[in-house]
Amino acid sequence: MRGVWIMALLAWCTAAQAHKPSDSYVRVALQGSEVTGRWDVPLRDLDYVLGLDADGDGRLQWRELRQRENEIQAFMLSHLAIEADGRHCGVVSAPLKIAGLADGPAASVGFAGQCATAPQRLTVRYGLFFEVDPQHRGLLQLRFEDTAYTGVFSPQRRALDFDRGVGGAWAAFIQYFRVGMFHIAIGLDHLLFLAGLLLPAVVWRQGGRWQAAPSARAALVEVVKVVSAFTIAHAATLSLASLDLLRLPTRLTESLVAATIVFAAVNNLVPMVRRRLWAVAFAFGLIHGAGYASVLGDLGLDAWTLVVALLGFNLGVEGMQLAVVALWVPLAYRLRHQAGYQWGVVGGGSLLVAALGTLWWVERTFNLRFAW
Repeated sequence: MRGVWIMALLAWCTAAQAHKPSDSYVRVALQGSEVTGRWDVPLRDLDYVLGLDADGDGRLQWRELRQRENEIQAFMLSHLAIEADGRHCGVVSAPLKIAGLADGPAASVGFAGQCATAPQRLTVRYGLFFEVDPQHRGLLQLRFEDTAYTGVFSPQRRALDFDRGVGGAWAAFIQYFRVGMFHIAIGLDHLLFLAGLLLPAVVWRQGGRWQAAPSARAALVEVVKVVSAFTIAHAATLSLASLDLLRLPTRLTESLVAATIVFAAVNNLVPMVRRRLWAVAFAFGLIHGAGYASVLGDLGLDAWTLVVALLGFNLGVEGMQLAVVALWVPLAYRLRHQAGYQWGVVGGGSLLVAALGTLWWVERTFNLRFAW
């Protein structure tokens, strides 16, 4: 039972991040010493921090945004800094606009300014929302003279350095490989879904009783098939959406992602699907990929950089998932005959995952945000 209490504690500590992680999109261009750019930030996140919905009706009106325009611009630009060879580049903002992202409407603020010199190294610093949402990411597209760069800001990586003419495809691959790994490591949706799949890796319900896997190899092969099928499907819909060949309503995909978590957990306790779980994982992977599709599509990368970023991201996702499998399955196999593992970890853990998934489904389906 100790494992159940640990999982419950972790769930309680992370419940405040039950909503879909947010992403903002920064585009910067430097030509000589002149810098221009645009920054798109989801309105729902700005509203959460700044309280923009003045009348409290749950809908942001243009008049409400216009009344707070200066505050929005100042708040955003106070969390972004551009430095040329270590010297700050002053920028001023353009009038506030509204941009349509796959994740919903966003405040779009253009900016322009001048650096002291035409630099050899450009540094971009970013610090938006990290204190209130550790899963937030800032995605950067940079045009430094004639070279295109990409980057990802996170709580652990709040500054990115770029040298003139140095970087390219390999740098983009490494960046998005890391993003793919962290997408699994800190993405609660994926972690809970993986928990639903991995908890019964070596023991499952059949005929009202717990059945233990006869061999570690068979259990490991089955789990790798399930995880790989999920990754392939996840990569397919993510790629289609990033190439603007697939667009689905964000609230629908978020609700369906939560529903897949509930199904995976309940299936551990009341088996509805036992054979060919890889097919179920593939179907659910299509949904999860669509739920994360906006990240690369809205960044507006050129075709070659987009392909490299997609490859790096998907390999990062698969690599981290296989690492989790390699750590979990041998331990679970050793404990598979113990009642504490069967009832406490698999049974209790599945109940916890189902409860959190149901809560998230309610939040996302009815556009609610519970206080914790």
